[in-house]
Amino acid sequence: MDSSVLGKRSLVGVVFLFLMSSLAQLSFGAVHKVGESAGWTTIANVDYKQWAISKSFQLGDIIVFEYNSQFHNVMRVTHAEYKSCNVSSPVTTHTSGNDSIVIDTHGHHFFVCGAPGHCQAGQKVDINVPRAPSVAPGPLGSASPSASATPAPPLAPGAPAPSSGASLSAPLITPFRKLGSMLLLQLACIVVGMF
Repeated sequence: MDSSVLGKRSLVGVVFLFLMSSLAQLSFGAVHKVGESAGWTTIANVDYKQWAISKSFQLGDIIVFEYNSQFHNVMRVTHAEYKSCNVSSPVTTHTSGNDSIVIDTHGHHFFVCGAPGHCQAGQKVDINVPRAPSVAPGPLGSASPSASATPAPPLAPGAPAPSSGASLSAPLITPFRKLGSMLLLQLACIVVGMF
């Protein structure tokens, strides 16, 4: 075989592997265990607000709640319910003791423990996935924040959290997350083997 053909095939294979590994990195988020080693509890005096502020959450991240299911649970609630510790009508409830929740929308995601008194004692967390700032070309092609970007309107009392809407990015991430990294790796090996 001609060496120029082999060189082109090798280059195509390397580029394909690079693209596949980049895609895998984009489609799988970080895993964040709420409360770190203490987990989701009231007895360890965990400051969940400080814990959340110290993190940089992105779309696709997995939030893990580990707790004793005899004493705790995880309820996703609206902003108003979060502020008042009202657990009478949660958006969702998790009770396994080891719950993994994929964050697939921008905005605030409010979680509380529904056991009596636990939310009031601080067992609640606000997971915020900020939107990427709008960027417009500035002088000489540099990027600068766009002056035309408009802030989101304030929530009406009792309105659901901003995270309840669909995300434009989520449809791009979700199908690849379902494939799994092993399938992506096998596909890459098959394609490279063809060259």
